[in-house]
Order: sequence, then structure tokens, then C-alpha cells
Amino acid sequence: MLDSESVAEFNERGFIIERGLAPMSLCESMRRIALASLDPLLPPVEFETDVQYPGSPSDRLSPGGDTPRRLLNAYTRDEVFRRWAVSPEVAGRIGALLGCRQVALSQNHHNCLMTKHPGFSSATMWHQDIRYWLFDRPDLINVWLALGTENQTNGGMCLIPGSHRLVLDRGRFDGALFFREDIEENKAIIDTAMPANLECGDALFFHSRTLHAASRNHSDAVKLSLVFTYRDVDNLPLAGTRSAAYPDIPCDA
Repeated sequence: MLDSESVAEFNERGFIIERGLAPMSLCESMRRIALASLDPLLPPVEFETDVQYPGSPSDRLSPGGDTPRRLLNAYTRDEVFRRWAVSPEVAGRIGALLGCRQVALSQNHHNCLMTKHPGFSSATMWHQDIRYWLFDRPDLINVWLALGTENQTNGGMCLIPGSHRLVLDRGRFDGALFFREDIEENKAIIDTAMPANLECGDALFFHSRTLHAASRNHSDAVKLSLVFTYRDVDNLPLAGTRSAAYPDIPCDA
């Protein structure tokens, strides 16, 4: 399902985009469910105030304090999300990129609908997703499905090619494990960043060590994205950690 050139591109850059991977009818169904879960709000939910990123309301009583950032537990929210999560179109590509026959979908990381709202959305600074995850090996892959247009106006993602292969000292990150923008050696790396502009149905596959960031949503409409994380079944989470809190879902690659 992926040719050798695509696998080589992923290994070199740390990400690839599969255009139009999800049918429009599927994306429309997902959008309807996501919007219905926002009004009235269907928990579990992470709010912008929970993360306290740049642009987040200071607390739940402030203007915009009730703005959701993401709808959690996407896998158990609806059958339409489950079908996509374990589909051959997704699992087969993950298997090709990881070089394995069976993969597992994490219920502990991502597994959510990202809901970036206009007005009170926050900016996400440069980081690697593996920063808070604990597995035998730091080799996991995220699949980010755009349920609408994503660009630099509405808070679309930027990624740094090849950053998944860098060996970065702890001092290159701040106390919250964001990649520091105040040191010259980091600035040179950030200057190589590329935008991941997506259309509805496009899927971004990116390595858990790939540095990425996203700005606030400056448009007038909510941006919706479905995000799942996968690993080789042999790459086990460490017992007793958040990465092992809930059982992962096996997928035939």
C-alpha cells in the first residue's frame, strides 16, 4: 500500500502526507459526530485552560474558559472512528513504515478529535510527542486525519524534516519539554520547518520524535482533526505508566 519511495521519504523526513486517503463521505460522517459532540459538549474533554499554552484562557471563569481543545477517547466514541482507526488503509501503511506485520493502536496517547476553535485557541510550541510517552523504543507513528482544510491561517501544523533522527540534549528543551527558541543552534533547525497544509481527507503520518508546532486558529471556523497513535506490537509500554493505563488495540498490518 506504500511504495519504497514513500517509505524512504518517511525515513528521511519523519513524515509523509497521503492525499485523499479518507473518502469524503467518511469525513462528513466524522464531522457531523464531532460537531454534535461539541454542542452539547460530550465528555471526556480537554479544555484550552487545561494546557495553559500561549493564547489559552487563564481559567474556566475567564472569557473563553469553556473552550474545548480536544474530545478525548475517540476510539470508543463511535463506530465510524473505530473503523477508520483499524482500517487496512491506515494499519497497512503503519506496518510498512514500521516494518512489522502487526501494529497496535494506543488508547492512551492522542486517541482524540482535535477541536481548534477561533478566538480562544492556543498555540502549540515546538515539541516531540514522545516527550511524555514511555515505551521500550521511541518509535511510534501518529496519523492525523484532516476533517477540513488545514493551513497556517487556521492553526495547521508545521514540521521539521529529519528532526526524528536528531540526538538532542536535554538542555535544548525547556522545563515543559518544548524545544527552546532562544538558543541559536535550535533556531537554525526551526528555520528548516515546513507547513503541512491539508485538505479534507488528507492523512499526515509523522514519527513521534518529529518536531512539530502549530499556531492559533485565526479563521472564523473550528478546525477538526482525528488523531491516533500506533506502535509495533513488540514495542511495549512500560508497566505502571500512563502509556500502559488502557490496553492497546491490535491491528492487522
